[in-house]
Order: sequence, then structure tokens, then C-alpha cells
Amino acid sequence: MIEKSNINEVKKNIEDHVGQKVLLRGSLGRNKSFEKEGTLINAYPNMFLVKTDNGMEKLSYRYVDVLTKTVELSVGDNGGFNSILNVIDDQHQGLTL
Repeated sequence: MIEKSNINEVKKNIEDHVGQKVLLRGSLGRNKSFEKEGTLINAYPNMFLVKTDNGMEKLSYRYVDVLTKTVELSVGDNGGFNSILNVIDDQHQGLTL
């Protein structure tokens, strides 16, 4: 079950990465998927914006989309990408939630 505290954690973590490169992956249905790279440009109370590398699109997603894995958001890190949910798990490693 998704709780408000889970959403707040994802929101805070995304806010901490504004301005960084991100990779978005998701499903379009019927065995179609997408993968886009861009820059996390802003985080709002209920959603965040990503500007694609080609500069032609601004995509918006809700924090719940990340929690429900409708879209996978990965943050650029030393030439690779780490899932935002893995970053949150690493921060809580060894803690009882």
C-alpha cells in the first residue's frame, strides 16, 4: 500500500536531483515501451518535469507514477544511471521503516 510518507520520500529525492540528467522508461501498452533521456527541470507539489535531450518535449509525471512503477526514473551517476527507488533504498539501508 502506498502511503503519504512514501510519496514524500520520492518527492524529496527527486527535488534533490533537479538539474541532473535522468533516464525515463515506461510502458505505452500493447508491448510498446519508451526510453528517453533528459534533464530533471523542476519538481512541483504533485508532479515533476523532465526536458528531453532533443529539447522538443517537456514531460510531466506524478510521484505516484514512480512508486507504482508506471514510469522508471533513473538519475545519472558517473556515466551510468541509478533508479531513484534504489537511491531511496540505499539511504534507508540498515534502518527499520
